[in-house]
This record gives sequence, C-alpha cells and structure tokens, in this order.
Amino acid sequence: MHVLILGGTTEARRLAGLLADRAVWPGLRVTSSLAGRVRRPVPPPGEVRVGGFGGAEGMARWLREQRVDALIDATHPFAGTIGFHAARAAATTHVPLLAVRRPGWAPGPGDDWHPAADLAAAAGLLPTLGRRVFLTTGRMGLAAFAGVRDAWFLVRTVDPPEGACPPYAEVLLDRGPFSLAGERELLRRHRVEVLVTKDSGGSATAPKLAAAREAGVPVILVRRPPTPEDVPEVSTPDAAAAWLRTTLRGAGG
Repeated sequence: MHVLILGGTTEARRLAGLLADRAVWPGLRVTSSLAGRVRRPVPPPGEVRVGGFGGAEGMARWLREQRVDALIDATHPFAGTIGFHAARAAATTHVPLLAVRRPGWAPGPGDDWHPAADLAAAAGLLPTLGRRVFLTTGRMGLAAFAGVRDAWFLVRTVDPPEGACPPYAEVLLDRGPFSLAGERELLRRHRVEVLVTKDSGGSATAPKLAAAREAGVPVILVRRPPTPEDVPEVSTPDAAAAWLRTTLRGAGG
C-alpha cells in the first residue's frame, strides 16, 4: 500500500514519522512531497520527492503511475492552489483524500488584532497602526509591502528574500519554534510598533502573538485562503493516521 503526503509542515513530518513505524504499519510505502520553496527543509522519514506535479493533471498522473492508495494534504494553510489540485486529482483517480488543517489562532483578552483579507490589505492597514513593523509573512509575499515607504520593517524568514522587498528593512533569517522570551526581546530591541503575520496556527510561531499582547503591540492577521469543499478534514497527525488505518482496511490493506 502506498500513501502520498503533501507536506512541508510540522504536521506532515509528524505523520510521516508515525507511518514509518514498521511494527504498526508493516509494508506501507510512504512518500512525502515537498514544494521545494525552502532551501534546506527538515526531511521527513520515508521517501521524499521535491517539486511540483504540473497541476492537477500531473498529480493525477503521478498517483496512477506510483499506485497511490491514499492521499493526505498536510500542506501549509497558505500553500495556495495545491489543495484544489489535490481535490481534482483525487476525484479523477478515485484515490481517498484527507486534509490535515491545523486550527487557526483565536484572539484572547488583551489582544489587539486587525484582520486582513490578504497581504495587500495588510500593507494598507500599516499607516494607521505603526511605522516599525515586524513582518513574519514569509519571503514569497514581500512584494506586497514594497510600496510602503514610510515604515521600517524587520523581516523574518527562513531563507533570504527574492524579488521586491520593502525599501527600509532588516532581514532576520531564523526558523521556529520560537520562545516567548526571545520574542519579547525581539520586540523590545527593535522597538516594534506593529506585527504582521498570517493566521498559520500552531504552537511553533505563536509566542510572537503572546509577546505582542504583553507589549500592547497591535497585530495585523492575514486570513487564510479558501480550501476545497467536500474534502474531509482532521486537525492532528494522530487523527490522520486513524483515518488512514480505516481507509486502507476498507481497501483491503
């Protein structure tokens, strides 16, 4: 039996690790697919492929050629179109599909959150909230802030930015998980007035939100893009493993 995990997230690596246990999953072939946007990704257990499929049609072709029995979409909440490609490919090939979606963040007492529909909307909110910006939206969308000339940015990314960037910026290369103490010091040292982030969810990068709350720093939170309808979802790798066991049992695995 063969399972394809569309990965690149903590949840995807955790799931691949669970499925790599041969005592629990004898004879199971696990392949994790990474988009290749991060230069030095943390490799998950099992087989790994890197790069795109060539749209939904290319993914469907790969599912057939590799005799995939189940497809699990555990990509980042802001991965874009891959979820829709997976839904179309699964429907075309009749391969069971599950999505692993980590819950989004929810504001608590003392939070000053400002929702934004996308990165461009987030950039538009900046003039009303602050001039010293802690930007943690990733390197792929920095062009949305390239026209903001009356603010200074601390840009934190895993890899160096490419393409257009804010004109007044300092780049900090770092990878989570981050500590609350470290985020507090970052906000203090750089005199941050506003935090811009995506609603990625999870605990690895959540301390920045707690640090912003303590410091009274407003947060611009970019909403998640839409996901395909009628695709079953779970929120944890353990739940995905339970779904997979049931699915493979039903398929005779």
